[in-house]
Amino acid sequence: MNYKELEMPKAGDKVVVGLSGGVDSTMTAILLKEKGCTVIGVTMSLWTEGDLPDLPIAAHLHDSCYGPGEVADIADCEQFCKQYGIEYHVIDVKEAYKKQVLDYFKAEYRAGRTPNPCIRCNRFIKFGALLAGIESLGIDYDYFCTGHYAKIVRGEQSLSTLYGENASSAPEGNSMPAQIACAMDLTKDQAYFLYRIPSSVLEKVRFPLSGYTKKEIFAMARERNLKAAGKAESQDFIPPEYMDYLFRDQPSVPGDFIDMDGHVLGRHKGIEHYTIGQRRGLGVSAKEPLYVAAIDKQKNLVVLGKDSDLFCDGLIAEDLVWPSDYDPCCEFSASVKIRLASKPVTARLMPHENNTYKVLFDEPQRAVAPGQSVVFYKDGVTCGGGIIASAISLN
Repeated sequence: MNYKELEMPKAGDKVVVGLSGGVDSTMTAILLKEKGCTVIGVTMSLWTEGDLPDLPIAAHLHDSCYGPGEVADIADCEQFCKQYGIEYHVIDVKEAYKKQVLDYFKAEYRAGRTPNPCIRCNRFIKFGALLAGIESLGIDYDYFCTGHYAKIVRGEQSLSTLYGENASSAPEGNSMPAQIACAMDLTKDQAYFLYRIPSSVLEKVRFPLSGYTKKEIFAMARERNLKAAGKAESQDFIPPEYMDYLFRDQPSVPGDFIDMDGHVLGRHKGIEHYTIGQRRGLGVSAKEPLYVAAIDKQKNLVVLGKDSDLFCDGLIAEDLVWPSDYDPCCEFSASVKIRLASKPVTARLMPHENNTYKVLFDEPQRAVAPGQSVVFYKDGVTCGGGIIASAISLN
């Protein structure tokens, strides 16, 4: 299918920009301001005092959702907006963030799964609670923009044609909704993180950095002597020290490490500390490297195996989302990604039991982790996705 990128904000448009204090969101605001847009800056307030420990590693997490730098980031955003004559607001989303991201994150890890908090945050906080907060302030706007590297596009044919002649005849299939497409700079592409945002929300969302590389954005920020140009890139992970702190509300339950044949190899410190494919921090001696191959929540076991044991032929996806909420209800082929850093691989997708889909890879994939997202792509455009429920091995 052919796609057209949706029109970017133009001179005179009123645009709300989500500001984090980092170089991407700052340059987004600058570019729109220079274009002649009326720019309003907003920042999410996620943390209350005492939420995070005072650890030495804190400095390395500045500009991260999980970092303790919120007060400094808000101060930077306020100063930036004052300098450039931009209206600025801080919007409190603490309760939504705790419920939708942190509580979910902990519950998933304690269930032996590996959640992706950034995907959850984008759906319910950045493009959910934050937009609701903007509305509650009575701010009317033409567009909402962020510094994500992705595109908003619209297909030139009905949505159902993406999935083939056997696609469902449901009326949603006749629509031509806004969809997420990959950015020009594939090394920084964030379409994977954004796949759960509803099409209706995407209609007023734009990503002005979609046509730039990260290198170009840093160069442009330095040319303008922006403070953000000197900041390190944000980190989308939580180090062990913070994991221990986040899980302090309940004691960990130690259990056994076992091999693929069920032999006990040692003791683990609690399943929430492990994820599929993990090698470091196991504390088990062996003749060859061992990795986490499976986690059994019911028996409180962590199964270790060789690297070759991590490969599987497919997966079952649950909690699916589709453009315009249109489930094609048919078998189709697509490229899929099982994590942000993985390369897309061609797969066959088919409806499965209980509103799930079976995804069978053309080539076996390594470390398919329940709780992570699998995203479906057609021609570089997201056409669906879901949460990995389980891996499939056909042999």
